[in-house]
Amino acid sequence: MSDSQEPASGVRWTGGGRAPADRAARSDRVRRDNLSAVLELAHSRGALSRAQLTRETGLNRSTVAALVGELVERGLVVEGEPEASREVGRPSPIVRPDPSIVALAVNPEIDAVTVGAVGLGGQVLAVRRIDLDRSPTPVEAVEAAAQGIADVSVRVAELRGSGPDGEVRIVGVGIAVPGLVETRHGIVRLAPHLGWVDEPFTELLARRTGLSTHAANDASLGANAERIFGAGRGVEHLVYLNGGASGIGGGVIAGGRPFRGRSGFAGEIGHTFVSGADRADPSGSRGSLEVEVNRAALLSALGSGAVDADALDAALVGSTSPDVQAVIRRQLDHLSTAVSTVVNLFNPQMVVLGGFLASLDRAQPGRLETLVRERALPVSSEGLSIQRAQLGSSILMIGAAELAFSELLADPTHLPLRP
Repeated sequence: MSDSQEPASGVRWTGGGRAPADRAARSDRVRRDNLSAVLELAHSRGALSRAQLTRETGLNRSTVAALVGELVERGLVVEGEPEASREVGRPSPIVRPDPSIVALAVNPEIDAVTVGAVGLGGQVLAVRRIDLDRSPTPVEAVEAAAQGIADVSVRVAELRGSGPDGEVRIVGVGIAVPGLVETRHGIVRLAPHLGWVDEPFTELLARRTGLSTHAANDASLGANAERIFGAGRGVEHLVYLNGGASGIGGGVIAGGRPFRGRSGFAGEIGHTFVSGADRADPSGSRGSLEVEVNRAALLSALGSGAVDADALDAALVGSTSPDVQAVIRRQLDHLSTAVSTVVNLFNPQMVVLGGFLASLDRAQPGRLETLVRERALPVSSEGLSIQRAQLGSSILMIGAAELAFSELLADPTHLPLRP
């Protein structure tokens, strides 16, 4: 209905404007959107002056001052003394995320469940890895996650300087799952390495902890983390590929936003066809990238047992063994086939490599990029940059936490005013 039409009830609005309630609702939406814009800037950039916020948002100074004031009242940001500036006039106060706002991150894997606490602003505050002697069932993973959550919560409270009862406000839990997650309901449809099919893991963990809980594919969350805090800052079109204990995952950023597909299953690049091998990966796909490029083959070539990502990276980069170098070369060749396909399909500005894929690239620098440029369409690879992830082993903790922060960042009034 247009502003000039009468409402169905027959009540007339004077002045030809919107009804007061409609105007109030619109004003409230605008205020929430502006609060969101300011909080997202503080979250992604860490520390900005009010003057910078004014320039970035395009809002006037008094509006920004009022928005910052409300975010301070809600305990979402803190203001500090202004830094020395070359600008003329009184220096502007510095706005930072409030360190008491914390999201929890959970990453179930075939050999461990890792739990982290991440502060608003993307800083990893505490991590607890619970090693397992076999792949966990969903119930076992929930119990391990609950133990880890209790441990990191105490640790974060201690870091706040006020003991176990210190002021730490946990906004929720994000779960980075190595598999296909139906994001709307949080159901793990398929996590082949874990052996999970149609498991309500998100609901189980929410019941166990009493916290708001969300889940998504681990590599999709890693892609988003690199977009906000890592190698992909300012990049609108990005593909992230991660190699871990549970295989190879992929995440796509299109137009500055995560691209998840209809049900959240987009980016399963690890199961794409790269060779004529008859071997199948845990999902049943034959000749897939996971068949030809995997952590187990690298560990076997090195003669190593289970090691963490940092130790594997050091071993691959430092190895002079011809056998190890041959395995690295073969895996890079197959990886280049998958990356070339990705480049032709999505035409990204950047491909970011994480986990052992970044280690492969570091072990034989330049080989992957050369092969990709040979195999991809020249126009699709024009201007392409292949980078290693900058967030290292923290990437999934940061990515999962971002999932937990999402409601708060979209609407800062979601968190009530502090008493």
